[in-house]
Amino acid sequence: MKKLRNIAIIAHVDHGKTTLVDKMILQGNLFRNSSASGELILDNNDLERERGITILSKNVSVIYKDYKINIIDTPGHSDFGGEVERVLNMADGVLLLVDAFEGTMPQTRFVLQKALSLGKKPIVVINKVDKPNCRPDFVNEQVFDLMFTLEANEDQLNYRTVYGSAKQGWMSHKATEQTDNITPLLDAIIDDIPEPDVVEGTPQLLITSLEFSPYLGRIAVGKLTRGTLRSGMNATLAKRDGETMIKTKIKELMVFEGLGKTKVEEVGCGEICAIVGIDGFEIGDTICDFENPEPLEPIAIDEPTMSMLFTINDSPFFGKDGKYVTSRHIKERLERELEKNLALRVEPGQTADSFVVYGRGVLHLSVLIVTMRRQGNELHVCLPNVIVHKIGWQKFEPIEKRTIQPPE
Repeated sequence: MKKLRNIAIIAHVDHGKTTLVDKMILQGNLFRNSSASGELILDNNDLERERGITILSKNVSVIYKDYKINIIDTPGHSDFGGEVERVLNMADGVLLLVDAFEGTMPQTRFVLQKALSLGKKPIVVINKVDKPNCRPDFVNEQVFDLMFTLEANEDQLNYRTVYGSAKQGWMSHKATEQTDNITPLLDAIIDDIPEPDVVEGTPQLLITSLEFSPYLGRIAVGKLTRGTLRSGMNATLAKRDGETMIKTKIKELMVFEGLGKTKVEEVGCGEICAIVGIDGFEIGDTICDFENPEPLEPIAIDEPTMSMLFTINDSPFFGKDGKYVTSRHIKERLERELEKNLALRVEPGQTADSFVVYGRGVLHLSVLIVTMRRQGNELHVCLPNVIVHKIGWQKFEPIEKRTIQPPE
């Protein structure tokens, strides 16, 4: 088994996470020639490419110097913050990417706070040092001040800083010394990010993400924190409520190799893997031993913050623009979305052809609407509403509590 490193890349929107992953993939020689690769390899749906943002977290792996580095690319927008929180559970360290001109931004603080509270070891990457008027040394001090404010421990504060330009494909330990590759960053990952702990015993895997395949159905993704999993073995699916135990069987095991997945017979402790054949799982469930199940602490999923009414298009232009126009089509499409979109909730509306869709924010819901439209669905949507909770006989509406922490 190869030596392992599991890292997540976190940053504010548009600070260059996916571009950096592209260069790491190229460094790992996953393409026979760089001309075949294109740009933003991981932003693999049209919306991500057009908007220039990452919407879904993705896993890839790179082989470097006999080490297998599992890389998790995360979204930078707070509407997809739930993705970041979950995938940090699979990583043993983080690459904090900061723009050399813009410096630390609100979302930098959000994602860094999550990583530090989970005890992850950071490596700071000051990106875009090729920009005019950039200020890498000032930004590095800014990051240190932010970590100190967020109560990072001594080991976390003793982080390594790497400077470079992901777009130009180089990294260096000094902002003024340009190199011709990103090996200084990969060496820093091997030296500074700890190897995952190998714990003997019965298997324990917390499901932190899911993928959907039209052929295989829902695929559970997580990091094996204890024991060994084998293809075809019996297992227990422990639900997040801590009481429900479902006996099941693992049909297939896959690990991330390059941009895809490879079937394996056995997965060792510390590896991030994908499991096929588990029915009825949710994020936060644990796959554990068949005879002596020991569930792990479930992870919280962000609750929706707003709702929108989706209904059929009953305007005079009905049927002019889309292929799927009935309420049955909308219902089926929303049910398919629920299988892979974790922060989404759907409830029946007041009429038979309307549905109340709950999401994390305006961007989260607008991505769903645009995707549905492109797939030929014709629908009518109403203005977003805040979510009202009923506790007993009383209704409670959300209020926004804002805390401002100015630098001293």
